[in-house]
Amino acid sequence: MADEKPQKPEAPKPETPQQQAPAAQQLAGFLAEIVDVNQKAKTGMYGEVYSVSCRILEGNDKGRIIRRNIIGPIKKGDVVRLPDTSREAREIRVK
Repeated sequence: MADEKPQKPEAPKPETPQQQAPAAQQLAGFLAEIVDVNQKAKTGMYGEVYSVSCRILEGNDKGRIIRRNIIGPIKKGDVVRLPDTSREAREIRVK
């Protein structure tokens, strides 16, 4: 018994893609590229929400162009992550 050596701790095994899934779930949603920003159609209490047309870059609706309302500074060509692609914003009518 005195001749037994203490065992070394095993080296950590590299993570497989299945083990990395919880971190990837934080970035849920679909990528979309801004195609057009309607500068005349601002909404929100202080006019901070823009109505934009965006092209879906991934998922079942890839290539589809939908209208969404986005808060904050945005320009044509930006890529945003949308939580879902089934909803579409109504057209903002400016008088």
